[in-house]
Amino acid sequence: MMKLKVFNKESQVVGDIELAVQDNAAANSGVLFNRAVRTILMNKRQGTVSTKSRGEVSGGGKKPWRQKGTGRARAGSIRSPLFVGGGVIFGPKPKDYDLKLNKKEKKLAFKEALAQRAKEDNIIVLEELNFDAPKTKEAYELLKNLNVDRALVVLEKGMDNAYLSFRNIKGVEVKNIATLNTYDILKAKKILAPKSVIEKINGRIVNG
Repeated sequence: MMKLKVFNKESQVVGDIELAVQDNAAANSGVLFNRAVRTILMNKRQGTVSTKSRGEVSGGGKKPWRQKGTGRARAGSIRSPLFVGGGVIFGPKPKDYDLKLNKKEKKLAFKEALAQRAKEDNIIVLEELNFDAPKTKEAYELLKNLNVDRALVVLEKGMDNAYLSFRNIKGVEVKNIATLNTYDILKAKKILAPKSVIEKINGRIVNG
């Protein structure tokens, strides 16, 4: 278990909380991160882009002009890739880019990424992160008090005012705990989360 300091909105330490990860990194964490990130990014690709070859383009059954005597190069169809509106040579076709990562590797990568950020003191835990109304100015002042310019803010369901307060601040990305993944953690300069979210992260780590 690793201990994290808990701050209030005035950037004062008011306690601590345990994060359910180990301090010692796995020997192959770099390879594991590579596999996890590649899987996440590749699985986001839709692979729906498509073009038509000359055999799939409609029309062009008739030879556009006679073979000889016109002074022009011979042509068999206006749907040749050489003509505007013709087929595409070696164009992209729909493709499935999905990669697989087993559950144990996925869970371990998530834990190792969190452990790395915690070890670097890049996880900032707040006592609470409630806003009475959407207030970007308040959110900006909070980040300023914590000396944070770029951060990943992790929220949970129901924190709509916090989401609306942080979403328009430059350098800040807002994610829900339900969709948080290894890639989000690794690319974040700082991770900002309320105590309740850290408890949910612990539950996710323990229960899978």
